[in-house]
Amino acid sequence: MVLSFIGLVILTAMAAGLPAVWLISRQLNRQAWAQVQQGSRATQALYHAQSQELANLAMLTAQRPTLQQLLTDNDQNALVAYLRTLQPSEAVDALVICNAAGEVVSLAGIPRGARLCASGDSGPFQVFTGNGSPTEVWHVAAYPLVRPELPQPDRVLVARLLNDSFAQEMRAKTGLEHVVRVNNQPVAASLNNYSDIVTAPPDHSPNGSWQLNFSLDSVPYFAVGFLLSDSPTAADDRVTAESALQVANITASQQELVLTTIASLIIIAALGSVVGALLARQINRPLAQLAQATSVAGSGNLSTPVAINSGVREVDMVAQALEQARVDLRQSLAAVQQEKAWTDHLLDSIVEGVVTLDDQCRITFFSRGAERITGLSRDEVLRRHCNQVFPLVEPGAAFNQCIPASGQQAKVVVNLPPGSQTSLAITGARLRPPNTEDVAVALVFRDVSKEEAVHRLIGHFLANVSHEFRTPLSSLAASIELLLDEAPSLSGAELQHLLMALHLSTLSLHTLVDNLLEGASIEAGHFRVHVQTTNLTKIIAEAIRTIQPLLDKRDQLLVLELPTTLPPIRADFRRTVQVLVNLLSNASKYGPTQAEITVSARVADGLVRVAVADQGPGIAPEHKDDLFRKFVYPNLPGGKTQYGAGLGLLVVKAVVDAQGGQVGVEDRPDGGSIFWFTLVTEREK
Repeated sequence: MVLSFIGLVILTAMAAGLPAVWLISRQLNRQAWAQVQQGSRATQALYHAQSQELANLAMLTAQRPTLQQLLTDNDQNALVAYLRTLQPSEAVDALVICNAAGEVVSLAGIPRGARLCASGDSGPFQVFTGNGSPTEVWHVAAYPLVRPELPQPDRVLVARLLNDSFAQEMRAKTGLEHVVRVNNQPVAASLNNYSDIVTAPPDHSPNGSWQLNFSLDSVPYFAVGFLLSDSPTAADDRVTAESALQVANITASQQELVLTTIASLIIIAALGSVVGALLARQINRPLAQLAQATSVAGSGNLSTPVAINSGVREVDMVAQALEQARVDLRQSLAAVQQEKAWTDHLLDSIVEGVVTLDDQCRITFFSRGAERITGLSRDEVLRRHCNQVFPLVEPGAAFNQCIPASGQQAKVVVNLPPGSQTSLAITGARLRPPNTEDVAVALVFRDVSKEEAVHRLIGHFLANVSHEFRTPLSSLAASIELLLDEAPSLSGAELQHLLMALHLSTLSLHTLVDNLLEGASIEAGHFRVHVQTTNLTKIIAEAIRTIQPLLDKRDQLLVLELPTTLPPIRADFRRTVQVLVNLLSNASKYGPTQAEITVSARVADGLVRVAVADQGPGIAPEHKDDLFRKFVYPNLPGGKTQYGAGLGLLVVKAVVDAQGGQVGVEDRPDGGSIFWFTLVTEREK
């Protein structure tokens, strides 16, 4: 009965224990498989993360300005040294620059990585077999390296070799053994003697992963395999990976294992959740800051630095690259802005106008000098045809037909607002902007209207002066010749007539020479007067004595309208006489014969106003403003113009202004003109 009871207890224990052990074993197996599955998913995530990391590294490497500059300079030694500096910092086994033909431009890392260039864009996992070398699998990322001087871009390849060291890194990250196979043959593993693994994964799997068991040195393993690349380089190359868990002690210490497993799972889940939440927060926050910094830089604000220190190496590298790009872009932008400001300042400082035309003769640039010369604003003329902006005065002519060849000059007369005619001296040049086949035309022009007017005035002046010299000289020569030949036979009246002609010719030459000398002195800035107290009556008497022979010759009557007494004045006696002589000479010259010329004086407000009134044709209103300038010749009715040096009224104004007076002209009520000037009396001083 005791034995039965014992047996019953044993049977009960067995009945209860065996299923429990079976259930626990099954549960442990399930948990083991679940752990392997989880490790497999983590491994796939690591592969995906590594792909992203390699892609980012390839992109960052290709966008480095130093690398671009070294490739442009074709400095191989410096390029290799630079790549060797980057390769350990990026934790890759090979860093390769390939050209479009699949040839290696430069390499850093494992020399065997040079074979990657010839493989082309055949996927992220590339397999190399044969030639007596072990089979190798490379994890590769490429990024195009665009260079303006090359028709097709180079490529930057960043690669890691999937070898035993890589498998051991994966084991350290996932806690599971790692095996990489090519065509079901192991090529890398974290296990020793992995070449003795005899169980191969199935050739096909409906869901992309599979379970398998294998033994190594009598130690069983549960493994989950997944496909890395199906035919990456050839039709029979198939790259797979496996995450394996050792299960030799799975049946020992069942309860403890179960409890430990459960506790471990709970702890791992809790820790994983906490770590995942912390890591996600640690990564998301700097990424958000990076996005904000990029948005700020994209809006044109390059002064705000990108200062991000997340503790995540990859994020910090991106932040550093973005900060360096910001600094470089800001410096480049500042240099461009400074150069543009200098160019704009230089163009604005040029007095001449600068205009550029495209191949359709439309204006593409209009400088400040051009605005000043033409009176047109830049906004009014841009993109307009040059013939519309610069209409020529000559009928039927077009501006674009008058553009000179490069290095030559042409003169054109154009109509510019507000309806004025302007003479322009134009120099042309042909320009070919970079990276274009279009030829632009650059024109530099200046306003030569005043120069042309001065040339015409000088020619007119020389012609008049020549006439003014020739007439009295001819008269002098004729009178002297007659005296030399006929003097003994001439009567007294005839001699008096000849002497009067000699006197008038001499007076005319003396007046002309005085005006020329005074005009030259005014032009040179050496004109001076010596003001002193003098008598106006004596000045008028001296001027009349000088001009009387001319009046007698033309049978003109001089009328004086002077007050009984005139106060002393402050004036230069000789030059004031010259003022009156010039005014009386003009009154005689422009007035008719047998006419009256009136000289009057009036005292008021400490000034004496002296006026010379003639009975000539008068001065047109449009000529009065320019009358006291040099080389001005008033037009007479019928288009006739009196000859003269054109300096008499200029000297009059210069003398009167220097003595503190004023000068002017007004119309005479009965016809003719009244020229007047004022003198300061002694009492005002």
